[in-house]
Amino acid sequence: MSYQSEKFNQARRALMLPHQKGESASIAAAFLEIDLALHHFDETSVESYARDKIQRLREVMDISQKQHGSETGAWTAKAKGFSFEEKLEVSNLVDQLAWWFGENRK
Repeated sequence: MSYQSEKFNQARRALMLPHQKGESASIAAAFLEIDLALHHFDETSVESYARDKIQRLREVMDISQKQHGSETGAWTAKAKGFSFEEKLEVSNLVDQLAWWFGENRK
């Protein structure tokens, strides 16, 4: 199992389980795992299917406009403003990439 596969599976688990601190904390925990998975990852090494989904996740995770003391805190604040559709999109992107890395990056 690749490092990216492991991290995306952890992100998927974070989104599936109820979180003590609520949905936004669950999403922030998933974003942390995704950030670890993609840190120093060469996106040009994957096919367009995965590359497009990674790019969209990076857009959704962008916190450059959020002021907070930490990445996780900024992700939590951002997630609090997510619509149902945005939460569903995050969940689907994570699920699809967890599957893709599991199948293609062994």
